[in-house]
Amino acid sequence: MSETASNPVDERVKRISPLRRALIRPELGAMVGTIAVFAFFILFAFDSGMFNSQGVLNWATVSAQFMIIAVGACLLMIAGEFDLSVGSMIGFAGMMIAIFGVTIGIPMWAAILLTFVLCIAIGALNGFIVIRTGLPSFIVTLAFLFILRGFTIFLPQLIERKTIIGGIREAAEGDWLAPIFGGKILGGLFVWLGDAGLIATFERGTREGQPVVDGIPMLIIWALALVVFGHVLLTRTRFGNWIFAAGGDAEAARNSGVPVTRVKMLMFMFTAFCATVFAICQVMEFGSAGADRGLLKEFEAIIAVVIGGALLTGGYGSVIGAALGAVIFGVVQQGLFFAGVESSLFRVFLGVILLGAVILNTYIRRMITGER
Repeated sequence: MSETASNPVDERVKRISPLRRALIRPELGAMVGTIAVFAFFILFAFDSGMFNSQGVLNWATVSAQFMIIAVGACLLMIAGEFDLSVGSMIGFAGMMIAIFGVTIGIPMWAAILLTFVLCIAIGALNGFIVIRTGLPSFIVTLAFLFILRGFTIFLPQLIERKTIIGGIREAAEGDWLAPIFGGKILGGLFVWLGDAGLIATFERGTREGQPVVDGIPMLIIWALALVVFGHVLLTRTRFGNWIFAAGGDAEAARNSGVPVTRVKMLMFMFTAFCATVFAICQVMEFGSAGADRGLLKEFEAIIAVVIGGALLTGGYGSVIGAALGAVIFGVVQQGLFFAGVESSLFRVFLGVILLGAVILNTYIRRMITGER
């Protein structure tokens, strides 16, 4: 029996060439952009210290900040919704940690858990209003952007008569939960690397002989963990299929038995969770909470997701792509400094790359749907 007879080809199934299949991968643009950005700074900023141990830690930390909020924004956008309150949520969560743990004086672990509960509840409220009223999530979360920012400024002024509350590092000393957000790991490895002469060490002062980089911040560990979790959830589970379905065609998904309401609610809550993780890591690093923290982070998260290949219409995207978009942000933001370029041009870069990503994603969408 011939191969054709044993494996009949269904003419109703449209074959996709390997090249076309590669071109429609959502993270393709982010991969190309990441390679291009690294190549550029290797050529023009390699001797500036950007790729020594301290330089790598600098841009990796900035990239991790973008990455944490980009994971939540990515899953929510694939589900067909936006959350413009992410930046204000970061400032609000950080201020709640300070008020609970410093002003009121409860144990830091309890302050962290209370902040998680409060912020996730606000995320659920966002989702509830969007789903029950049918209003665009853009409008609802824009309202919460102002509400949360207003509370972030008002509450510390009411309680402390100031908009910055310090003392968080002292309040967290000896706490069992705080190091999960503000500590470092693999310190012994970096001491060994310093002793072996593989990374730079301090040459004078009280830290003479100690490595310049003394560990990996938990911020980076959280970022990597969330990326792995988000990628596995999206690509290896039934719930991931539900996320794509809810963002692609919500009504058709409901008719197919997909719990669209639950999916979108959980994604709003997960976005709030990611913002709270970012906020706690931030206040543990700085030892204080400020009312201006998180400004514009919602737009940076969305831009990272769009660079990563997600469509603004929902139903298409990649957590790996969003993570690469965050890496591009971090490398460029720090790389401009190392290359001696005016740092304000970073905003110009954001605008240009956003425009380019949207044009590319529109072209990809047309390839997928067959539109002209």
